[in-house]
Amino acid sequence: MFSALTASITAHAQLSSSTTTAPYLLAGSPTFDLSISQFRENFNRQNPDLPLNEFRAIENSRDKANLTRAASKINENLYASTALERGTLKVKSMQITWLPIQGAGTESGEKRKRWNIWPPLFALSPRY
Repeated sequence: MFSALTASITAHAQLSSSTTTAPYLLAGSPTFDLSISQFRENFNRQNPDLPLNEFRAIENSRDKANLTRAASKINENLYASTALERGTLKVKSMQITWLPIQGAGTESGEKRKRWNIWPPLFALSPRY
């Protein structure tokens, strides 16, 4: 029984060649109007107390033909990762990852989380 369980876990851990790509990451799908450099410049100008470092490319062979993936550390608890259109480096998708901190369950920890996580979200929001 143990070997069957191990084989099952191993099979699920491997990427299938038939894994489908999210529609918003496909070649020709819409992008935001900003390149990653423009996004970072605008973000840092609007949020001087929460600077966004330069994004670094992440090796990924699965969708290398039409995407560049990159990530940046915002601070010790907050990271941004993005999928960029190959060639233009325009943002197709961005993910903000919050890593819990000591005392995150406290009121001050929750306030800090909200303070840190909202600026990146607003930076990609449409302005009407």
